[in-house]
Amino acid sequence: MKVGVLTGGGDCPGLNAVIRSVVRKGVQEYAFEFVGVRDGWLGALEGKIVPLDISSVRGILPRGGTILGSSRTNPLKHEDGVRRIQDTLAGHGVDALVVIGGEDTLGVATELSRQGVNLVGVPKTIDNDVSATDSTFGFNTAVGIATEAIDRLHTTAESHMRTLVVEVMGRHSGWIALHAGVAGGANVILIPERPFDIDQVCELVRSRFRINYAPIVVAAEGAVPKEGRMFLRDRSLDEFGHVRLSGIGEWLAQEISRRTGKDARTTVLGHVQRGGTPSAFDRWLATRFGLHAVDAVKDGDYGTMVALHATDIVRVPLAEATAQTKKVDPSLYDEFEVFFG
Repeated sequence: MKVGVLTGGGDCPGLNAVIRSVVRKGVQEYAFEFVGVRDGWLGALEGKIVPLDISSVRGILPRGGTILGSSRTNPLKHEDGVRRIQDTLAGHGVDALVVIGGEDTLGVATELSRQGVNLVGVPKTIDNDVSATDSTFGFNTAVGIATEAIDRLHTTAESHMRTLVVEVMGRHSGWIALHAGVAGGANVILIPERPFDIDQVCELVRSRFRINYAPIVVAAEGAVPKEGRMFLRDRSLDEFGHVRLSGIGEWLAQEISRRTGKDARTTVLGHVQRGGTPSAFDRWLATRFGLHAVDAVKDGDYGTMVALHATDIVRVPLAEATAQTKKVDPSLYDEFEVFFG
């Protein structure tokens, strides 16, 4: 049996750990042959297929990014996209595909599965917004990076007694902001699921200054004020219809400075959250996902996604996993309000 492996969407720590795990178990236990699809769905459209064997995956466990490359290509937006992918797989004798990606990549996989392509999904994204799994790999690493940045910013903020606004990734989900904000001792945490009142934010900032501490405000890139206006530096769309989120941090710093009379600066963590070495937890989770994904291929259990439920890896229907994005529950956010201000 020949199995293809594809990584799509934004890169994230732990992708190489999945590739390694799938290939090692598939070759050693099931005698599968593997190929890699270069550059995500773009490679599937263009027939960019490379050999993938045990020697190819040796030493890649601690490496960030993906040895196969990635892209934000949406083949459903390309003429005859589904047929071209089917032709690529058939032309290279690929019997099944392991698709490693987030909501967009797995959304395409869901449609391809409906069209008869044999595939199994693996959930990755630093945003942690894929439904049907308790966690995606990459999230733990991103939270750790953001938390370390917040820790470092506390000292410089207090040295100058200024507000520092930290903008983190997460798109329209506030998981990174909430986890890193709580772990880093932020005084204000703003998430997309809870539109904020700028007057209330400024009052929390003032209350921090009144006790001679400098405030740290953590804002998810998709956070919006109650007025509903989203602040964007770039309004162009990718092939999945997404804008490039960024700008809320700078707007917050300007408003806080204007309304409180205190200096405020912005730090946008950006892609540093996605790069570098994966954490031990993400290596562990990605490895387990890979082992179970290749088992699903062996069982012919296509149209499924491997998922973490508590400490177990289970299989869930791809259609269920991609039906909606996973949001922060308001009650979880409310737990931490005692630390705000």
